[in-house]
Amino acid sequence: MNTLNRDNIINKPKNYMLIACAVLYRECYYCASLSKNTVDIQILEQGLHDIGEKKMSARLQEIIDGIDHEKYDAIILGYGLCNMGVRGLNSKIKIVLPRAHDCITLLMGSKEKYKKYFDNNPGTFYRSPGWIEKSKSNLLNPESTTVLMGMSDYKGYVEKYGEENARYIIEKLGGGLKNYSKLTYIDTGIVNPLLYEKEQKKKAKEEGWEFEIIEGSLDLLLNLVNGEWNEEDFLVVNPGETIEPSYDLSVIKKVNK
Repeated sequence: MNTLNRDNIINKPKNYMLIACAVLYRECYYCASLSKNTVDIQILEQGLHDIGEKKMSARLQEIIDGIDHEKYDAIILGYGLCNMGVRGLNSKIKIVLPRAHDCITLLMGSKEKYKKYFDNNPGTFYRSPGWIEKSKSNLLNPESTTVLMGMSDYKGYVEKYGEENARYIIEKLGGGLKNYSKLTYIDTGIVNPLLYEKEQKKKAKEEGWEFEIIEGSLDLLLNLVNGEWNEEDFLVVNPGETIEPSYDLSVIKKVNK
């Protein structure tokens, strides 16, 4: 076998199935377009983390089980731990996901950057293009824990008591925004921040919050779709293994089923 043929085999593109939250849809399609590999994408509705661990895990496992495992070299997830919603996931082929608590880590580019910002900016309400365009209130999701706890009738409160009183009621029930003091827009570089800056500044002002735009990073997502899975940033789960929270800085770990 000559050197050229050997190199072609070594560098042959892989086939990946990327399953991701709608919050990351712009970033996922952009990174897939740049990838050296063939990446098929399945975007799931935002808010799965709101329906509870068991329902989210069951939904993701159903998607994973329905994939043609003969077609792909790996299933890659555009999810973090996400309220324990990836716990127990397994597959006949390897699953790879970032070591992240949630999608904010993926938008910032590393768990270390997110932790540093989080520690220095408690009470921050995060926004990105996908969060703005695809997010929906958990008050509108009949399966969300908020609804199941009886905190869903915001519209009814508005009609009966008025906007200000409705907000007060929701906050007292635990479903408001009273614990936030800052709105941070994460600019990942694929959408002009001016598109949303004005309305996000307005929202922050209405809430009495600070406002900041910070530079995000696509490093994690690019490494994910390119198959560059270092142990520090990614968990590779092989057949016969499953995902569990690690309760330390590594965020997630794999264990035998």
